[in-house]
Amino acid sequence: MPTPQISFEFFPPKNLEASFRLWDTVQVLAPLAPRFVSVTYGAGGTTRELTREAVSTLHKSSGLNVAAHLTCVNASKAETLEIANQFAEAGVNEIVALRGDPPKGTGVFTPHPDGFANSVELIEALAETGKFSLRVGAYPDPHPEAPTQAADVEWLKRKIDAGADEALTQFFFEAETFFRFRDACEKSGIDASKIIPGILPIENWKGARNFAQRCGTKIPAWVDDAFDKAARDNREDLLATAICTELCSELLDGGVEKLHFYTLNRPELTRDVCFALGVSPKVSLENVA
Repeated sequence: MPTPQISFEFFPPKNLEASFRLWDTVQVLAPLAPRFVSVTYGAGGTTRELTREAVSTLHKSSGLNVAAHLTCVNASKAETLEIANQFAEAGVNEIVALRGDPPKGTGVFTPHPDGFANSVELIEALAETGKFSLRVGAYPDPHPEAPTQAADVEWLKRKIDAGADEALTQFFFEAETFFRFRDACEKSGIDASKIIPGILPIENWKGARNFAQRCGTKIPAWVDDAFDKAARDNREDLLATAICTELCSELLDGGVEKLHFYTLNRPELTRDVCFALGVSPKVSLENVA
């Protein structure tokens, strides 16, 4: 089994305790020498300033290649591009460009009157600056707002054609889900090597299950059953590590070379899975202190 290239997603801290957790997460995972780490936006752009601060701090102090999430939500085109320019001035030249989730309670994305209507418009504008490498989202299970999987594939092709360099997928539970999506993308003319599977190590099954339901990720019955049984035996962590490692192994055996982990700022399970996949520490913690 080949050793994968890896990357990690973090979310910005909202208080002092969360700041310490983010830094602890960075110290645990930085020695694995990820290709990049990304920092998310909250729903409705609610953590925009927190994201900017976290990205700037990590870029300056961690030695990691940091990618900033940027969305279209609740901001004009000028405001969004100004944020992008601030990232560039801070030395951050990688962006994960997303439409973004609507503010909580609204349910439907409504473009700002002077804002980008969708992710394709945002990607085109960022690509025109020539300042950034761009990554976008992709959906192996149909996006809740997409009428069909074919519509998701066509939309991804538009994002790639607009200037995106890679696509990071939503998480999924079975490797076959990703392979079917990858095959459909290849048939539409998308370079399959640009599609990076997103992996969610399951720290908490109830939370992961609710998240999957909200974003349209299919939940196999066997996963539900396995976690029900593991809970009775107090073996959820062992099961989570085994399931995630097996999923990643199947992806690697199927030709995948890169994996993107959604860490939820809880690094231990992600680290253990990476170790099981043969990813060994390459950087001393002294370099990220």
